Amino acid sequence: MSDTSRVAATLADGRELIYFYDDTSRAVPPPPDLRPLPPRSDLIELRRDPLRGEWVSITAQRNDRTFLPDAAECPLCPSRDGRLSEIPASDYDVVAFENRFPSFAVPPADEPDPGPVDGQELFARRPGAGRCEVLAFSSDHDGSFAGLPARRVKTIIKAWVDRTAALSALPGVQQVYCFENRGAEIGVTLHHPHGQIYAYPLLPPRTAQVLDATREHKERTGGDLFADILKAETTAGTRVVLTGEHWTAFVPAAARWPFELHLFPHRQVGAFPELTDAERDELAEVYPRLLRACDDYYGTPLPYVAGWHQAPRGAEDSYRLHLELFSVQRAKGKLKFLAGSESGMAVWINDVLPETVAERLREVLK
Repeated sequence: MSDTSRVAATLADGRELIYFYDDTSRAVPPPPDLRPLPPRSDLIELRRDPLRGEWVSITAQRNDRTFLPDAAECPLCPSRDGRLSEIPASDYDVVAFENRFPSFAVPPADEPDPGPVDGQELFARRPGAGRCEVLAFSSDHDGSFAGLPARRVKTIIKAWVDRTAALSALPGVQQVYCFENRGAEIGVTLHHPHGQIYAYPLLPPRTAQVLDATREHKERTGGDLFADILKAETTAGTRVVLTGEHWTAFVPAAARWPFELHLFPHRQVGAFPELTDAERDELAEVYPRLLRACDDYYGTPLPYVAGWHQAPRGAEDSYRLHLELFSVQRAKGKLKFLAGSESGMAVWINDVLPETVAERLREVLK
């Protein structure tokens, strides 16, 4: 049986767009994209840093992406009153579409192997195959995820499930990462409430580190590192912010950021498609509550990155789906800048006691 609360369409330059609806009564045939868009030119390549052994995405065309437009020119608002945007419909609930300025994209079938940079074997290079999508949370330009009702959050979770399953199936994709950048202090280029979904054609360095840690912990103790962290945090209790039937939120003991919050499911779940209906329903209630507490922490909207880490290919049974939310705000009116030690040497220095953050979050949680 087809899903009538999900309607796919195609933009003028061939990019895929999918409407997700809160209920089937809102699902209608999508209008066409009438913009005279130029052909896509996804000039993306991966270059390997020989010192770190890491791949870097070189995406020169992203330097021309839309940057902090006025609300009247927002590309994520619906197409209304003769103004055409990235979303052809005059209204919508949730929309996912291929990013017009991606960091990764599937190259044309006939694209030749670029070979190493300057012909030097030390500087390996390959196409930046993968996919980047935008996920608009609401047609309301001035809204926020924290202000969404549980019904809408359920639709967003449904979109995360849908896109995770679809993107994970693409050839070469190693991990799917759903995230939201919020606030000018974080560096957002669009203020409309939205997130992004990256389908990485590589194993991200952060994930590789976590996999190494889980393997070492398993060999040393025989235990599941994610389960043992959750048990240790709940046993201590000093940094736990919220505990539900299926989810627990806590500030990590060794938080890197002055404001950091993690949300773990209670059982081993590798990715969004594995969540039960009960787990999705509780998440739809818990997540907005946590985001509202984030905004009440300083009494102003908190700039943050909220990233959903999912199991990479081949580690579905050992890597647990979880949220890591952090902010660069270290005090009211003060930001944490990643300077010499953090940026230069990846040695983190946190100015705020994690237990203090957890205590304050418990105070403002509603």
